[in-house]
This record gives sequence, C-alpha cells and structure tokens, in this order.
Amino acid sequence: MDRRERLIEAGMILASELSLEAVLQRIIELAVEITDARYGALGVIGPGGELLEFITTGITPQERAAIGAPPHGRGILGALIETGKPLRLPDISADPRSVGFPPNHPRMASFLGAPIVVRGEVFGDIYLTEKRGATQFEARDERDVLVLAAQAGIAIENARLYQEVNRLAVLEDRERIAKELHDGVIQALFAVGMGLQGTAMMSGEEELAGRIETAVDEIDRVIRDLRNYIFGLRPGILADRQLDEALRHLGEEFQQRSGVVTVVDVDPGVASELTGVATDVLQLTREALSNVGRHAEALTCRVSIYRRNDKAVIEVDDDGKGFDPETIRRGDGLANMESRTRELGGNVSIESAPGKGTMIRVALSL
Repeated sequence: MDRRERLIEAGMILASELSLEAVLQRIIELAVEITDARYGALGVIGPGGELLEFITTGITPQERAAIGAPPHGRGILGALIETGKPLRLPDISADPRSVGFPPNHPRMASFLGAPIVVRGEVFGDIYLTEKRGATQFEARDERDVLVLAAQAGIAIENARLYQEVNRLAVLEDRERIAKELHDGVIQALFAVGMGLQGTAMMSGEEELAGRIETAVDEIDRVIRDLRNYIFGLRPGILADRQLDEALRHLGEEFQQRSGVVTVVDVDPGVASELTGVATDVLQLTREALSNVGRHAEALTCRVSIYRRNDKAVIEVDDDGKGFDPETIRRGDGLANMESRTRELGGNVSIESAPGKGTMIRVALSL
C-alpha cells in the first residue's frame, strides 16, 4: 500500500472512532506507522502551555515507568508548542533548545513534530523520533504527518461532539426521570398518605390509629428522600440560563423544597468568567445545599460567588447546628465536592463548629 492509500485509510479509521481517548491513541499509532518512526507520542496542551496528557507508542509500560513523570513541555517539545509549526531535526541533542533526556530514557536522535489544530486552536502536538532505516525524517514524512494532523483535528472534534451529545442525552434522561418521580410517584405517595390519615381518623381504635400514623410518617420520610433525589437529578436547570440566573433559580428551588430561607449573592462578572465550568459550579453548589438540607437543621443559608485576587470563591454558609470538621466522617456529598474541585484545579475548605453553623468554601483559579 503506498503512502497516499495509507493516509486515506488512516482518515477512514479516525473517522470511525468515537471515543476521544481511543482517537488520540490511534492518531499516534498511525503517525508512527506512516512515517516508519520507532517512537511516537501525542501531547495534549493545557491552557498554560503545559502538557496535560502524554500518550505514547513504541515504549513498553515498564520503560515508561522507569523514565518517571511525563514531560511538562520544555526544550524541543516546548519549542514546538510555542511556535505551533512543524519541526524536523536530524539530531535532537544537537539543537540548542534541547534540555536532554531523563535517566532510563531510550536514545533518540531524529525528530519530527507537527501541531494538531482543532477549531483554529492548537489542541496538541505529534512527536515522532528515530526514523527506521534512515538518519532523519524526510520532507514527505513532514507533509504526510501534516495531512494526518488535519485528519486528527477533525476526528478529535467529532469525538468531542459525540461525547457532548451523549452528555446531553444523559441530562435529558435525568430531567425526564426527575419529572416522572415528581409528577407521578410523589403525588401517588401523597395521596396514599392522605387516605391513610383519613382511615386513622375513622378507625376509632387507638392502637390501629397509632400504627397508621407511623406508616404515614414513613411515607412522608420517603417523599422527602425522593425530593432530595430529584434535586440531585436536575443538572439541566442550567439549560439556557446564565450561571448567575441558574444559581438564583437553584436557591429558590432549594428554599421551596427545604423551608430554609436561602439568599443568593453572585458577582455577575465572576459568574461570567466561570461560564466554561458553569455545570461544575452549579453541581458543587447543589451538593453543598443538599448537605444543608439533610444535616444542618438551619433556618437560613447564603450562596455567594465573588473574586478574591485571581480566584473565584464559591461559598455556601448556614446558621445550622454545625459540627467538628476534624472528627466528622466525610459523606458522599463532601467527597464528591472535593473530587470535583480537584479535577477543576481548585480546593475546598470547611469552617464549622458545634452550634456555630457551617461554611463550605470552594476556590477556583480564574
């Protein structure tokens, strides 16, 4: 099969892959195959120009473990990130921009790098080393890798869109389930409870009436639990709203559901800067409010978003019974918040004491 046919086949292979992780791995495998490189890597570039991911081929898991931490994007890799243009070198170590290799790294001389552009922005770079049967990569290798990189950009965008469609489908399904629970199951349980209360009043037997009232209390508990589940099932509240509007709506919904007077104070400028992580911010706030509703026994709470230096601060504080943060067991709600915040590169702090209320504070870099 000649080069042109291999590139056409590569494009078809990439177009058929819908998992972003699989697409990235396939891109670098195809690049190595087409150019006859011994080693290949694909670096995904983060907002600060550092490498967020580093996907390799040609190196065994044992060799990669021996090398240690993946590169951050310095030296030759940094030069490629900085220029956003293809780079072809006969010997990496001879280039003045080279910073050398870490211990246990395989020897590499010839180098070919090319950017992957998605929607006009550099998504990452293809890195190829050690051309088989030659001392360096040729001009046609560079041309072919640029064609592959263009195909890769389309495949990455396709996989991203597929993930987004799936995410929206899940959100819609959750909205549908929440609506059915609220409009169907809760109303049916409420009607059963009312019927049992009427039966208790007419029974005339104290012991039977007591048992029926206990059953009614249990039904009320189930209804409260279901409403909590529904509250957690509805990330679609963001829908077509701005983040600050969605947070106010969330506060109103929580107040109506829990009876806790809820004040929402959001700096619209900071909310605008958080648009890219709006769903995460909304879910973090929902988790915090859900904890207030389940545990705090509060009369009032406040949701605040403001700027502190270069960080956006999200606070949810209440006047409830409080607790000792050092001794309390981390439930799923707090654990979920801490995990989500770490993924966003932020941190969570908790201020509380018995009888003093609780403040949960999330700080995210802007």
